[in-house]
This record gives sequence, structure tokens and C-alpha cells, in this order.
Amino acid sequence: MKFFTALFALASATSVMAAAAPTIDQSLVQLVSRDEIEALEARQIQCFGCQNDLEAESVDAHCSTPWTNRTVIESPTSTIKQPTASHFKQAWWKEASVYQIYPSSFKDSNGDGIGDIPGVIEKLDYFKQLGVDIVWLCPIYRWPQIDMGYDVADYCDIDPQYGTMADVEKIIDGLHARGLKFLMDLVVNHTSDQHEWFQQSRSSRDNPYRDWYIWRKPRYDENGERQPPNNWGSYFRGSAWEYDSDTDEYYLHIFAKEQPDLNWEHPPVRDAVHKIIRFWLDKGVDGFRMDVINFISKANGLPDAQVTIPSAQYQYGHEHYACGPRLHEYLGDIGKILREYNAFSVGEMPAVEDPKEVIKSVGESRGEVNMMFHFEIVDMDHGDEGKFSPREWAMKDLKSIVNKWQTFMYQNQGWNALYLENHDQARTISRYTSNRPGHRVVAAKMFSTFLCFQSGTVFVYQGQELGMANMPNDWEMAEYRDLETLNHWEELKRLAGSDEALLEIARREYRLKSRDHARTPVQWDSTPNAGFTTGTPWIRVNDDYQTWNAAAQMTTPGSVFNYWQSALALRKELKDVVVYGDFQLLDAENEDIFAYIRSNGKQQVFIVCNFRDRQITWEIPTTVDLGSVKVLLKNYPVLDLTQGMLDLRPFESFVCLL
Repeated sequence: MKFFTALFALASATSVMAAAAPTIDQSLVQLVSRDEIEALEARQIQCFGCQNDLEAESVDAHCSTPWTNRTVIESPTSTIKQPTASHFKQAWWKEASVYQIYPSSFKDSNGDGIGDIPGVIEKLDYFKQLGVDIVWLCPIYRWPQIDMGYDVADYCDIDPQYGTMADVEKIIDGLHARGLKFLMDLVVNHTSDQHEWFQQSRSSRDNPYRDWYIWRKPRYDENGERQPPNNWGSYFRGSAWEYDSDTDEYYLHIFAKEQPDLNWEHPPVRDAVHKIIRFWLDKGVDGFRMDVINFISKANGLPDAQVTIPSAQYQYGHEHYACGPRLHEYLGDIGKILREYNAFSVGEMPAVEDPKEVIKSVGESRGEVNMMFHFEIVDMDHGDEGKFSPREWAMKDLKSIVNKWQTFMYQNQGWNALYLENHDQARTISRYTSNRPGHRVVAAKMFSTFLCFQSGTVFVYQGQELGMANMPNDWEMAEYRDLETLNHWEELKRLAGSDEALLEIARREYRLKSRDHARTPVQWDSTPNAGFTTGTPWIRVNDDYQTWNAAAQMTTPGSVFNYWQSALALRKELKDVVVYGDFQLLDAENEDIFAYIRSNGKQQVFIVCNFRDRQITWEIPTTVDLGSVKVLLKNYPVLDLTQGMLDLRPFESFVCLL
């Protein structure tokens, strides 16, 4: 077992977002009010590390309990008013739902096996029929094909395999004509090493673009051997520093060596990014999803990372670049530009551990980003040694995470970005529940119920509305394409040798969590290659496409697609309570049932989800008044709520108006 742990420690150090920094204490639900973010020290709080009242500024000196293991609540003597539903300022992006497109796998129009922009244009009416409000397109900029578009070589040009600028303009016009909005990916923590900026930067030390990236001189060990400037590890394997022999310096790359980090301390870099943002907003783009945006500010001096994996040569350096010293200055500048255009932003913000940092970024009064993607739910099944080490997810963790963020954002006027799937996450039904034939439909509908009635902006990933599943378990490693998975596999084989038991553990984890599961082509119909392409697809189409496809579901009442339509429509109909109301978790200790109530003082909506593949008998809490209950949505044909005790069938879920 020690060898297993060390092995995964080494291999997992190369995994994308593998070992996220410590998260906020899961019972923390209220820390600061919107207007008092910077004045917390002036208020009375209670430390649950030692159960004493004290001034906020003395907490760390007073109590030895680690900060992330404490609960901080308002003192009973606090004069801060409790928020009501009306405390939220209404905004179009709060009431919206977003459909995410991974272009390479969405729809191929020319038979080259790769999805493209004309393929998206073919499906504009599909988005309208589903009932979403915003279409988010993952990177389509010119790129050298290292990390699926997240290695940008030109921010103002379209990669030829996807189409042309004229095609993008057609998408924007077509969506706007249908009353829909367009969201683009903005990848500005790093560029491709093929970007002209970097080509200039690496050409010589005195080139005007040298300071556009982060260059440092080598260190030398006691043997005189050249070493990287610090011990930071790359998410994609090895050191986060790459040596350039021509100039005898290293450049920083938190991700692949082909993705050098931009130097945001250099004013011309910020000016260039601002021009890029305006370029796309002027074309009609309605907002941006900003990739790893909290990594753009690095700590002064770039100190060594804390050693958290002693057996690994390189360490995660989150504490030195996640939410760095000038992050809020940089985000504030971007926020000002977006407000000029009534555009919105969602920040991908991994490794955020301080709730004060979260609310500084997404608090309504901050003017930085409108919402953020956190990773706590999708990291629930990551083991101690990283993403591809085993761990069973637990209902208590799910409840704690959801309750924390729903309540914290509501009380502090932040906003949630609600998601379970995206281009980096495996399919929900395969990962967390069951995609067996008898369960797949109801499980997919249950997850729709679970997600759509929380407070926040809902994000639906392509194929999620169809109940698409992971790649079959019998597919060989040769079918995988993802850089993260393949790097991990090669490193593991090198370390494990012929230990087949360890290799099989890794394969099992890939079957659950590999990013490739989200990247198999969308299953449009039962024709060859699921109607995705007339050529050879860049990644294999899932074997189940003949029965699980959009054409079959769009014409079938009771399908997963039909259920998502209903859930999204109901969310709009009940926006006053579902979008802007408060959140109350029910039966927090129950290990099988996830139930909650949304309310706004006038209406109450009751949501129940059975997460198990078996019947669960559940006693409805006495605080729930079923006297005039009205069933709004359910994933089984018949639902009887006349009794206080329910026999919930496998993955059963429902939504009621109380």
C-alpha cells in the first residue's frame, strides 16, 4: 500500500487540477456581508474552534484550530440584517441557462471528422427548442493542437479547422435573431508557444516582448547542476519551468510546456488583453468564460511551493498563484469593460480556499466576475493522491458543499455557476450513479432535477440533455485522446512496471473520470457515426448511439431531452423563487436522499432526489406542509404524496409547489 500511495503521488502530480488546494470549511455559510468585506475585523464573531466570542482580528492568535477547520458565524449581537429574496439585484444572466459546446465533438459539416462552426450553425434551432438562453463555445481561436484550443496562437483569428470569422459572425447573428446570447472562452493566463508574442519573447533577452512572459535565470545545486527557478510542478507533468538554451533562462508554464504563462505584471500585456476583449464585444459577443482566471497574478518573488507530496520532485504551487496579490485589480479592470457592454463573465477559479477571496471576486458590489466555477463537487471522488486515485463520493460531502455555496452566496450577494458536466468532467450518470439500461433515463432526469432548481446560473454540457454516458468499459487505452489521461498513463507504466493490479486500478479510474468521456461526439441520430460526421471521427463515437440520440429523444414524450426542456421552462416560470429565493437543505444527515426547499416569502418549492439505485423509504420532515401540494415535475409516471412516508424508487425525483 505504501508503494501504491507513492506511485500515485508521483503520477498524480501531473494530473490537471488533480490535488486542489484545501477547500473552505464545509459548514461555513456566512462570513461577511457585501458592504463589510474589508471590515470583518470590526465585528463580533464566534470561533467554533474553541466556542468563544472574540474580535475577528484575534481569531488566529486566540485559537490553534486551523482556519479551514473553523466555522465563523455572525454574533447574536450583530446588527447585520438578514437578506430577503428582494436583496438580489435582478440580471439577465442570473435568470439564464447556458449550453456549452465543445466544438471538435459537436457537429462536423465537411466530413473531416472534426466538429466545426458551420456544424454549430446547423443546430441553432436545437438550442432554442431545448430552452437555453446562452450558447457557450469553447475555444475556436487559431491553435497548434496541443490542448484542444486552450493553447491560443492568435486571439483574433479563427482556426481553419473550425471555420472562418464570417462563420462566427453568422453564429452571433443567428443566436441574436433567436433571442439567444453568445458566450466565448477567454484563455489569457497563458498562450501557445506558437503565438507571435512568445516567438518574439524567446528570440532574445532584449526583445521588447521579453517581459510579456515570465522568464527567470536557472538555479544551480551543490553539484553545479542547472535546476528550475523554483519547485513548482506543471499540471501536465514535470516542472512548471522549461529551459530555453538560446537565452539561458527558464519560462513559466503552469500547464503544458507549449502553454507559457503571460506576465500580467507587465502593463502592455493587460492592455493587449483588454483590446482582445473589446474586439470580441464589438463583434456582438455577450460575455466570456475566463479560463483559470485566478491564476493570472503570481506571488512576488515566485517562492518555492509548500511540500505537500514528499515523494514528488515538483509540488503544486497554488498558494503562490491562485488568487495572487493583484488578482482583484486585474479582474476589476476587466469588469469595467464588460459593464460598458452589459456583458457578463464566469470565472473558472480552481484552488480557491478562502471564502473572503471568493466573495471579493463574485460579490455584487465588487464588479469583477459575475459568477465562478468551483471544483468541490467534481472533486468529491478524487483520492488523497489526486484525480486518478480512488475515492468513493459521499452524500454528506455533496450536501455540505451544495448547502455551503447556496447559503453563502445568497447571504453575501454572490452568484453560483451551477454545473455537473463540462469538457473536463466525465458523464454524471456513469460517474456518480448508474447508466444501466433500467436506471439510465431516471438517473439522468434526477440530475436535471437536482441541478435546475438551485440558485445560480445553470450550465448544460452538450449531450447532458440526452443522458450521454461514459465510454464503454471494454474500450482499450488506444481509444483515449486526452493529454491529461495519456500523460498519467505513461508515467504510471514507467513507475509500476509489470504490476498489473496497479495498472488496472488506474484504468478503472480513467473509466470513471477521464476527460475523454465528455469529448466523444454528440449523438445526433442512428445513422453511421451518430450523424456527427460523414468521415472518420477524431475520437470514437460511443457504441450506444443507435438507441441514445437526439433524433429519437426529441420526438419521444418522456425522454431525457423532454425532461430537460420541462425543467428549464419551469425554472423560468418560477424565477422569483427558484432563481432569487433562499435555500433550505432538508434532512441533512440522510445518506440517500437529497431534498431542499426554495422560498421567497410568497412561494415554496419542494425538491426531492433519491441518489440510490434501490428503493428508499423516506419520512418527509414535519416542517414540510403538504396540505396544498401541487406536483410540477417528476421522473416517474405516478407520484403519491398523501402520506408522510415515501417509498422512493431508484433515482426518483420530483418538484412540488407547496
